[in-house]
Amino acid sequence: MAEHTRVWIVDDDEAIRFVLQRALQKDGYSVQAFSKVGDIAGALQSDSPDVIVTDIRLPDADGLSVLETLDQMGKEIPVIAITGFSDLDQAVSAFKQGVFDYIAKPFDLEQVLSVVARACAGNKAAHRGDAAGGSGRLIGESAAMQDVFRTIGRLSRTAISVLITGETGSGKEVVARALHEHSPRASGPFVAINTAAIPSDLLESELFGHERGAFTGAHARRAGRFEEASGGTLFLDEIGDMPLPLQTRLLRVLAEGDYYRVGGRDLLSANVRVIAATHQDLEAKIAAGSFREDLYHRLNVINIALPPLRERQEDIPALASHFLQAAALEMGLEVKRFRPETIDRLQQMSWPGNIRQLQNLCQQLCVMAPGEQIFIEDLPPDTVSQAGSESVDGWPEHLRHWMRQSLRSGRPDLMAAAREQLERVALNCALEYTNGKRIEAARLLGLGRNTLTRKLKELEGVEADGV
Repeated sequence: MAEHTRVWIVDDDEAIRFVLQRALQKDGYSVQAFSKVGDIAGALQSDSPDVIVTDIRLPDADGLSVLETLDQMGKEIPVIAITGFSDLDQAVSAFKQGVFDYIAKPFDLEQVLSVVARACAGNKAAHRGDAAGGSGRLIGESAAMQDVFRTIGRLSRTAISVLITGETGSGKEVVARALHEHSPRASGPFVAINTAAIPSDLLESELFGHERGAFTGAHARRAGRFEEASGGTLFLDEIGDMPLPLQTRLLRVLAEGDYYRVGGRDLLSANVRVIAATHQDLEAKIAAGSFREDLYHRLNVINIALPPLRERQEDIPALASHFLQAAALEMGLEVKRFRPETIDRLQQMSWPGNIRQLQNLCQQLCVMAPGEQIFIEDLPPDTVSQAGSESVDGWPEHLRHWMRQSLRSGRPDLMAAAREQLERVALNCALEYTNGKRIEAARLLGLGRNTLTRKLKELEGVEADGV
């Protein structure tokens, strides 16, 4: 299928050029590789590939400058950007400049092949736009967060409705603000309301406003959140807690684009983009009859599912450092830093409160930790005990963290290494528990005695009394 399809690669890393070129050629593509922007710009004067795959940070220029070159030449060639230094602003900027897709290092070759195939299937590069503004506060190098960055980037030129789902404290409002800041409505207001925090009998007035005398206590006309957010974005947090009668009214506003204040007769235009969020399973609430299915489909045009912090442990070092610096700046205190072993301990936790819990901890440590470096001993006792209590039930998470770190470092033969470590730990612990009695250890492990003896010889480092 890829036969005669030409792909150009631009990367200053010879190893990456080799890996990409080999994988693409194996898939049937004709591949040409370059190490500098200047080289590919020169080649474009007389030739044109079907797809360009470029690193962003190159020695002579920004890799995305090839988009400007293509624009000047009037050539529409899909450009796929690859970078090892990814953040939200860069992702949004790349999409606004017109990349077909954006891939963060370390990348999966299958992912690259899939994106190249889509680009070759007739998709055209996106229209060029202005560079992204705003101050994105989203932090994350994990694959899940890179997906979030890409989604925000793709949505940066639209005002489409978005539903953000995720556990409490996972950063849903931060994502909503990023969607607003990187949208055509960025110059308008961002208005947030937590529908679960307002009594149901007051929520309608809070959203749509009211006229004087509309109800007891309404002594003057009051603008609602829809009016306050006019020209911008209205963020409805915890939408799953909205009462059914109000869901019906919200659906009408979204469908028809206008509404009345409570007790009012003047028809007002709802000039807002609605972003909703919930930690609840709305499909289950629909099945239970407590959430309208038609409203769900109105809100859930695009879904952004935020991962809990326990599933993005590789982001904890950067998040913790960011929160620690922010707390120091806010309170006028000296900036502190975590010891490596302290970060390791934080990565062992399950973080039921997610990012909010980590942020609160960093604020506490900024005030209470006595020195410039934060040691494990400086962590609150409940934090230390929580990490320790997870050592048994949470061992798959530790294995997942080790595997991710090893994959990023390029360590070979990971399955063999993981299997060897598992067997070594299991045999050591079983023999320690049985005071070296091999028959008893084998029974507890579900192994035959001969199998256990053979594994002991293979591992060699396991001590036993030979009983």
